[in-house]
Amino acid sequence: MTSDDIVTVSATETSLRIVEGIHDLQGAGISELARHLDLPKSTVHNHVRTLYDAEYLVTNDGDYDLGLRFLEFGDYVRKYHQFIQIGSSEAEKLAEQTGERVNLTVEEHGRGVYVFKANGSEAVHMDTYAGKRVPLHATAFGKAILSQCPATFVDDIIDRHGLPSLTSQTITDADELHAQLEMIDEQGYAVDQEERLEGVSCVAAPIVVEGEVRSAISVSGPKSRIQGDALGTELPDLVTNAAEVVRINITYADQNTFDTSW
Repeated sequence: MTSDDIVTVSATETSLRIVEGIHDLQGAGISELARHLDLPKSTVHNHVRTLYDAEYLVTNDGDYDLGLRFLEFGDYVRKYHQFIQIGSSEAEKLAEQTGERVNLTVEEHGRGVYVFKANGSEAVHMDTYAGKRVPLHATAFGKAILSQCPATFVDDIIDRHGLPSLTSQTITDADELHAQLEMIDEQGYAVDQEERLEGVSCVAAPIVVEGEVRSAISVSGPKSRIQGDALGTELPDLVTNAAEVVRINITYADQNTFDTSW
């Protein structure tokens, strides 16, 4: 670590202390904040001015307080954790119903990210864990998510990450992927037959809230069990129903946690 790195970290820590101090004091002037944090007034002034110019703080009669930009981040984090809380309950129910592995996943930086898993009584061991990132085009949940995104967004991901072949069944042609995404959008669910892992099949449905795809819920298991009616009707019905329950619950939670008093 260089001296520049240390200075940068120290400056960030100071800015965070100032934000926390303003929160603790419920708004404060430079002198009061400096005393509270035991920092030089000049240091506090420089950091406060930077935060104010970036619109993270507001001022009134010489006192500074936290601005509404923090509300944007707080709302984002609240909704994200809310999704996991609401979605995990439905994932556990689906795992109990099917006996298989159920995953909740999201898209981030053009990759699929596992955020929650639930194991049914017959679930087989797989390489998935919370935080694991995988190519979107090679998974049922990834294709379910992409089916709700603009074609230009899909093309940007292809340009960035390509369409690497993970098994002999992986889609590696952009036109074929787009055609399948259109079909998935029409039918409401996606299927992955050994496209990421040999011997494993998966069915997934997107979770779309107010026109925005939040995530997907999927059921994975051995291809010997996920075939025929299970692949054609049973699991698609179960995952699309689970996705709809999560959607309704998130929508209801969003409406009831929105404070209109101010």
